[in-house]
Amino acid sequence: MAFGDFQNEIYFNGLRGVVPALPVSFDDLAERAERAMPPSIWSYVAGGAGNERTQNANVTAFDRWGLVPRMFVGAAQRDLSVDLFGTTLPAPVFMAPIGVIGLCAQDGHGDLATARAAAATGVPMVASTLMVDPLEDVAAELGETPGFFQLYTPTDRDLAASLVERAEKAGYKGIVVTLDTWVTGWRPRDLSTGNFPQLRGHCLANYFTDPVFRASLAQTPEQDPQSAILRWIQVFGNPLTWADLPWLRSLTKLPLIVKGIGHPDDARRARDAGVDGIYCSNHGGRQANGGLPALDMLPDVVAAAEGLPVLFDSGVRTGADIVKALALGATAVGIGRPYAYGLALGGADGIVHVLRTLLAEADLIMAVDGYPTLKDLTADALRRVAG
Repeated sequence: MAFGDFQNEIYFNGLRGVVPALPVSFDDLAERAERAMPPSIWSYVAGGAGNERTQNANVTAFDRWGLVPRMFVGAAQRDLSVDLFGTTLPAPVFMAPIGVIGLCAQDGHGDLATARAAAATGVPMVASTLMVDPLEDVAAELGETPGFFQLYTPTDRDLAASLVERAEKAGYKGIVVTLDTWVTGWRPRDLSTGNFPQLRGHCLANYFTDPVFRASLAQTPEQDPQSAILRWIQVFGNPLTWADLPWLRSLTKLPLIVKGIGHPDDARRARDAGVDGIYCSNHGGRQANGGLPALDMLPDVVAAAEGLPVLFDSGVRTGADIVKALALGATAVGIGRPYAYGLALGGADGIVHVLRTLLAEADLIMAVDGYPTLKDLTADALRRVAG
């Protein structure tokens, strides 16, 4: 079944008077999610750094590109499958790591719900270090769908090694090291409410269940949660340098992907140091304001990667955005806020709904515009939009 067939399902349900329970457009999705989420969680997920110009620029950058239609192609059948780190995925998309995704669910277990949505759709999940439930419990819900573990590298190298080892044993298929979040960016929405979830003990399950972390405490997190939180503050942020990359590479035989790359020189140096994938992202505009839209950095990063897989996120809101990022060279495209909003409205089923809408739109665009396979989506398929 083609992803675009989802619209037929909706239309035929409409004949019976049944309309979609959840929105099929991002703006409606966000509006309803804001009403469903506690204000503190909404501001954390929806907000960005500074006055959010970079966050907004990530979104509008897609508007500067247009897909050129090709006719007489006969794109009745489309193939969106992609090979990524030895696994064939049904579509070139994944769920990007969101550190408070656990709190976005009505039951407070959004990490588990996200994994269940991954299992139901075949869309991989990149699980954050900052989870409500331990990484092992989340991995157990992934079924046959590959999951990746995103590492916020702690200052304690033994703790870093322990987290990676646990991820390997749990069955994750790669390690994604985030480089741009060793210190928290300036986020006025959160600052105005004085709210930072981790300082309240939220989303720290992977630390509180880790043997190395627990061994560093005088009392267990259950006995003295405040001291455990203070210890987390001490170990969380590691301002990595190039000298640390060989050590990171030595931690695992799994594919190692470095996240936050925007400069082609950094992509080249990481490639030469033996990483397996480059992740072009500016953290959705949540970490630093005043920067380039991630999409504008993508083509140069792809060229510098010289054939390494390039993952991409930041600003993706529609199926059209997915198609444009693929045409600019992304191997796979990460979805962020849309699936968080779907989770808030409908749990795992809400995420599945959002993923199906995005993939249906992407598939139908490829059908209408005459691009039946991913290899047909090249930079030649795009033109700059005047004005």
